[in-house]
Amino acid sequence: MKTYFFKYSLMITILFVQVLIALTAMGQSPQIMSYQAVIRNSSNQLVTDAPIGMKISILQGSMTGTAIYAETHTAQTNANGLVTIEIGNGTPVSGVFSTINWANGPYFVKNETDPLGGTNYTLTGVSQLMSVPYALFAEKCSTSSSHYIGELYGGGVVFHVYKDNNGNEHGLIVSLNDLSSGAEWGLNGTDVPNCESIWNGAANTSSIISAGGLANDAAGLCNASCSGGQTDWYLPSIQELNLLWINLFDVNKTLNATSGAQEIEANHYWSSTETDANYAWYIGFGYGTINNSQSKLSSYYVRGVRAY
Repeated sequence: MKTYFFKYSLMITILFVQVLIALTAMGQSPQIMSYQAVIRNSSNQLVTDAPIGMKISILQGSMTGTAIYAETHTAQTNANGLVTIEIGNGTPVSGVFSTINWANGPYFVKNETDPLGGTNYTLTGVSQLMSVPYALFAEKCSTSSSHYIGELYGGGVVFHVYKDNNGNEHGLIVSLNDLSSGAEWGLNGTDVPNCESIWNGAANTSSIISAGGLANDAAGLCNASCSGGQTDWYLPSIQELNLLWINLFDVNKTLNATSGAQEIEANHYWSSTETDANYAWYIGFGYGTINNSQSKLSSYYVRGVRAY
């Protein structure tokens, strides 16, 4: 068996000595990719005007990786040894082409060819698929979001949107009004267990309540809130609070235009991130000042957030 390794282009067709591939999105129902190759036999002679048998496999991870999809074709070369097929439109052997998640690469295309038209594949080529036709990638890996920063949604205003590793959308929402203009952080003198997360405000809030936090302290006010008809508000972590400050322009535009809502002004707001037994983090929304050495006995503003 003689092995030929080949190269390809997504946007233009480039001819090499051994093989040519052109990959183009041909649509999404069904999903297919146009594939062209110059076929040569084991003597490096062009196979012209002849029926050939082909098996195409999509390998994941490496040139010898697992074949997550395979199909066969019976095709015809032209006078120049060129054959054109549509990957995704052959006779399936294994896998489902339309369910391939192109974000989970790298992927490789393996081409096995029988120049005599059967299934005795004597020519093999493998190449890495460095990019994927946009239409195929977009369907599985769309970066579009259902919600947007500044949207009035979920009992408040969206101030952060992101997707997890599985492509599921999540976001953070701030309440329409301050819950207090002068609440203590609480639990002064108590080093609250599991309350130093800079990103997980929900976990911090739960730890504060479990440690005996009072209902009129910052975390207790958020935990007891029913703002916007929602009951899962919590005191934001310092990173969540910082995201709110970064997107304050969009948030305040919506708050200003919403009846009964209150803009976030240049005040000091508590986060749920503890420094130690006597101090916690806050942000001064006038200049975005982040401080980790404020006494828990200080009276600061409180704004609840929730996640979706």
